[in-house]
Amino acid sequence: MAGRIEHPTLYKEGSAGPILLAARCAACGRVSFPRQTFGCEACGAHGDAMADAEIPARGALISFAVVRKHMGADIETPFAIGEIRLEDGPVIRCTMAHGLDPAALHAGQTVAGVLAHNPKSGADVLELRFAPEGK
Repeated sequence: MAGRIEHPTLYKEGSAGPILLAARCAACGRVSFPRQTFGCEACGAHGDAMADAEIPARGALISFAVVRKHMGADIETPFAIGEIRLEDGPVIRCTMAHGLDPAALHAGQTVAGVLAHNPKSGADVLELRFAPEGK
């Protein structure tokens, strides 16, 4: 997909979908997203123990909320914010895909990252969103 990644320190385009730029602790294996440079939140290891890691933007939807009124002008309402447990462990909160019917969402559902153009951000900007896998 052609466009400029909105947050290149957080994610990039991969051949099978978006890739999240994370960190993995060599001492205990914990994955942190976004990258943590100060040290591992689980065991306290730091410095060379923290290695860059690329993880798939895929996981299970824990819960979500539908936003019907929003003060910002950068996104049209309604939209959904999801809480997702990524396959590699971290739990994140993110905006779900534009135009997604909230009735199509349910806890436990597998969701995957998609790169989408947000008409409010500019045609060349690619934002990371999540949608039910296969949609």
